Amino acid sequence: MRLPAACAALLLLASGSISGTANAADMAAHRALYKLTLEPGRAGDVVAASGKMGYEVIDACDGWAVRQRLEMTLTNHDGQDIRMVSDYATWESKDGLRFRFHMKQTTDTAVTSETDGDAKLERAGGPGEAHYTSPDEATKELPAGTLFPMAHTEAILAGARAGKKFLSLPLFDGTVDSGAQDSFVTILGGMAEPHKEKWPALSALPSTRVRIAFFDRDPSTMIPDYQVGMRYWENGVADDLQMDFGDFVMNGTMTEFALQPRHC
Repeated sequence: MRLPAACAALLLLASGSISGTANAADMAAHRALYKLTLEPGRAGDVVAASGKMGYEVIDACDGWAVRQRLEMTLTNHDGQDIRMVSDYATWESKDGLRFRFHMKQTTDTAVTSETDGDAKLERAGGPGEAHYTSPDEATKELPAGTLFPMAHTEAILAGARAGKKFLSLPLFDGTVDSGAQDSFVTILGGMAEPHKEKWPALSALPSTRVRIAFFDRDPSTMIPDYQVGMRYWENGVADDLQMDFGDFVMNGTMTEFALQPRHC
């Protein structure tokens, strides 16, 4: 199962491709914890599930350092409990041109997926390449227009402010070893006006709701690998997650939130 790199993650023209134009300085360094619960009604092998996800964004001066940890316990029809843990850590330059990544996923005690490496783009909106050091030494070409996760989120928010409805761009987040993926974003209703929130730091900010589908870069691919829905505030903080893994859906509710100090 693929992590939301945005969660994560995250495109500007309904009928074309341009690079992200939101201001990276407006993104919020923060920490958040989400409680995960199973969405009822999906027919599949998973009959019960629970979990939590921690997400942290650190302003590292010339870039963003992000850590995401996802823990889930799934129960199947046979009554067997399966524990899945994913650790994902990245660094992304604020100009959106350089990226480092590490992802490790375990099922019970076995490592089921692991990626490490770095990536770079020639210029904003241009092509690039990703260099993997695990699971194997490999280099993958990145198509023109590829965005890394924070730039992807910035572009979604810029699209919402501009009144866009549908956005499509390649995304590279390092969670799979096949290089860039295609993402298709649906923006639901544009930017909503601020209103009182549980978290005072978010009460003065407008927000938008989005749905993102991730696809392999194969023209014949019709079904997404993974989908995520969420509410985004204009500073990049997310809540009301809906993580669709195909056989089952997990809902995520933010239970802890704090802004992080800016050290730069």
